[in-house]
Amino acid sequence: MKYRKKPVVIEALQFKTNNEPKGSPNMDSIVNWANQGKDKINAWHNGTNIFISTLEGEMRADVGDFIIKGIQGEFYPCKPDIFEKTYEKVEEE
Repeated sequence: MKYRKKPVVIEALQFKTNNEPKGSPNMDSIVNWANQGKDKINAWHNGTNIFISTLEGEMRADVGDFIIKGIQGEFYPCKPDIFEKTYEKVEEE
């Protein structure tokens, strides 16, 4: 059998840089976004990479990766080539 992925709109941010001293504002904003409204810390960074707790365990996001918010509010990293093949930009109304 074959299955098609249902069209779903997701939120995602691309982790673009870690070159700022003491961690980049980009990294801080992604980590804050992933932790918003959570009772426990879900994401953090070490100034170079972003780490996210997922159901599959701790995952590391490298520069260039996308951080995706899934349909159940979960967060996970995605490599840019996979992201480009899987998602297309939605124009906001």
